[in-house]
Amino acid sequence: MAVDLGGFRRIAATLAQPNYGIYTLGNAVSLIGTWVQRIAVGWLAWDLTGSGAWLGLVAAADLVPAVLVGPVAGAFADRVPRLAIIRVSQMVMMVQAVALAVLTAIGVLGIHGLLGLVLLGGVVMGINQPARLALIPSLVPRDDLATAVAINSIMFNLARFLGPAIAGVLIVHGGVAAAFAVNAGSFVAFLVALSRLRIATEEDTGPARRGSIGMDVVDGVRYAARHPGIGPLLLVALALSLGARPYVELLPGFAAAVFGRGAGGLATLASAIGIGAILGGLWLAQRPGTASAGSARSGPGVGLATIALGSAALGAAAVTLFALTERFALAVAIAAASGAFMVGTGISVQILLQMAVAGRMRGRVMSLYGIIFRAGPAAGALAMGIASEWVGLGPALAVGAAIALGVASLAWLRREAVATGLAADAPDAPPAARTAGD
Repeated sequence: MAVDLGGFRRIAATLAQPNYGIYTLGNAVSLIGTWVQRIAVGWLAWDLTGSGAWLGLVAAADLVPAVLVGPVAGAFADRVPRLAIIRVSQMVMMVQAVALAVLTAIGVLGIHGLLGLVLLGGVVMGINQPARLALIPSLVPRDDLATAVAINSIMFNLARFLGPAIAGVLIVHGGVAAAFAVNAGSFVAFLVALSRLRIATEEDTGPARRGSIGMDVVDGVRYAARHPGIGPLLLVALALSLGARPYVELLPGFAAAVFGRGAGGLATLASAIGIGAILGGLWLAQRPGTASAGSARSGPGVGLATIALGSAALGAAAVTLFALTERFALAVAIAAASGAFMVGTGISVQILLQMAVAGRMRGRVMSLYGIIFRAGPAAGALAMGIASEWVGLGPALAVGAAIALGVASLAWLRREAVATGLAADAPDAPPAARTAGD
């Protein structure tokens, strides 16, 4: 992969955009805090019950509500200012983190109370996510949107590995309550950043709507399914989320049962995926032509669609190989490659969606992407975990990844048609971000 030094200057220039730079700094702190709390919640659930069933139930309480409320939240984000949704949801989640910290510190938080607070956080996250995804085009000029999406992904992957490490130190030296308190503090940093954003009202929400929220949800699903570019991209993302990405959730089983390496092997595999993900994100962020990805009728648009669909196929192929090998060293190398390909797919798909979606549909389409991104791996891991009781982890994952490989390969063969289809609504997208004072 060639590295373009000018691309890194593009990253710096994007971060220098006042709104985006402030948002990214606050968002990075908040993401780290979120991962700190996720680890602390799991630790506390296990400490309170010693039950794997309760551990899974608490994890589901964080995910399932987001899936259920996501479509409605996407429609809502197309009606009202997205920045207001994000601010309110962050305040509620800060209150939840404070409650977790205080109740844990005084020793009165039981498993049922923990489940209820996590359920509340899952609902609020489901409301927050579509608005958060749909806000990004309002923070940067259109030419910087692709780089901004890539930077967001890099921040997410850095937080995914920094957060658990910080959580481990906090739990050992300060207890679970300290971890919850750190997350509460991270919300303060993000709320301060949000208070300093200056966005024109017309760029912070879709056009006025008069129909019902239910009809808006139906219209959003219909629009995405029938769109000649968005539909295929979401289908590929769904296939990967169900068939290939669950290998991350299944890593503990592979580390212990397949490779016989225990916790150390799990840490090595997870780190390899993370390193590959960060490198893949950096490469895509600095790639020449990425910033002009919205011109789907031109070369760069076809190029980014090729990267998205090609990375999807290569990522699924890598996961298939991971599922079939019993050599740990080879599995580590494959895991790193899969991390790069999976993030390359995720970033490229999100860039293409953001550039192609009609402005009036942005919240709803991004809510569908968010649901696929969050729910797909959990559902796939559940199905593969059940199947592994009969056929083993490796074969169960290999079948899912092979199906994802087939879907991605078929889409790659139609990459030019997909790229052309992505241009259908591109002119409707906001041409640039402006501040309220412009």
